[in-house]
Amino acid sequence: MEFLHPPHWMRPSGYSNGVAAEGRQIFVAGQIAWDAERQIVSDDFVAQVEQALRNIVHVLAEAGARPEDLVRLTWYVVDKREYLARSNEVGEAYRRVIGRHFPAMTLVQVAALVDDRAKVEIEATAVVPARRN
Repeated sequence: MEFLHPPHWMRPSGYSNGVAAEGRQIFVAGQIAWDAERQIVSDDFVAQVEQALRNIVHVLAEAGARPEDLVRLTWYVVDKREYLARSNEVGEAYRRVIGRHFPAMTLVQVAALVDDRAKVEIEATAVVPARRN
């Protein structure tokens, strides 16, 4: 996996501008803060982020993938102001679940998500290398 960063650009914080990778591709559908019984775990934004990320990790594991295999995350939030106001807490939750691996990321504000209580949905793409080091 190669993280792509034009040398004359400022360094991004908490994401990468691009990632190049070779291997088995894993595409994870958007995950919200549902538990195994499809119940939202909390109305708290950061708790929802953490659960959505945990759900991604569980799906990755089914394919033999790990968080460090992530190459792209797309975040859909219903309130970007809440995301920005709580970005430090979001970062802490992210590092608890994913670690210090920062793939290419996009954040989009949307009008609503599939579950009326959902505040965030995250979809993921991972690439599992043919040979692990």
